[in-house]
Amino acid sequence: MDHYPSGRSRELQRFKKGEEHTGWRIMGELHEIRIGEEFKPSPKFMKLYFIYYLFTIIIGFLPWYIPMVILAPPVASVPISLVFIPMIIFAGAWIPKYYNSIAYKLTEHEIIWRRGVWFKYTGIVPYNRITNIDVAQGPISRRLGIASLKIQTAGYSAGKARAELRLDGIERFEELRDLIMSFVKKRKPAAVEVFEEEELDQRILDELVKIRKLLENCVKR
Repeated sequence: MDHYPSGRSRELQRFKKGEEHTGWRIMGELHEIRIGEEFKPSPKFMKLYFIYYLFTIIIGFLPWYIPMVILAPPVASVPISLVFIPMIIFAGAWIPKYYNSIAYKLTEHEIIWRRGVWFKYTGIVPYNRITNIDVAQGPISRRLGIASLKIQTAGYSAGKARAELRLDGIERFEELRDLIMSFVKKRKPAAVEVFEEEELDQRILDELVKIRKLLENCVKR
């Protein structure tokens, strides 16, 4: 009996052969990832932020604020309330705005990202600079079924790998990691290219030193 691969397996086989890159996609619960198109974190990522937000209010704010309102005189409690209550409202309104500002895009050559509400940040990470991809998942994220991919790149200053990019709120994180790494394996690492350039420069320098020594010998004769 012939065994036919599943639809996703056939797509992955075509992807590995270099065919139909733009058609390969990863389906999530409420979103999908297509090569060459922007995608956002899962809506569960915003839910995760609101959970952290509520924990911060319940654990870090209410235990001291409620006794202060009951026991402290209005001359002390009112100014404090005028400071902290707007801050809490502001933080709650900031979460959906921040979520809406996040966008990622995978191309055949690089990862493009942007985020930020008031201060906009954008960046490009070429595949040939990526050295590893780690999965970060806390207990609440695991419960929600999402994780972050920490993109490790070759550091040029310290000479060590560093986490240059995080893809947050990813549902099918293992599939996305495999997809990115399949692009990485097809690219020549940037560290190798730098090494070869340095090796070439060193060979040129050695030849110049030899030529200088020959000229010095000729002058002495």
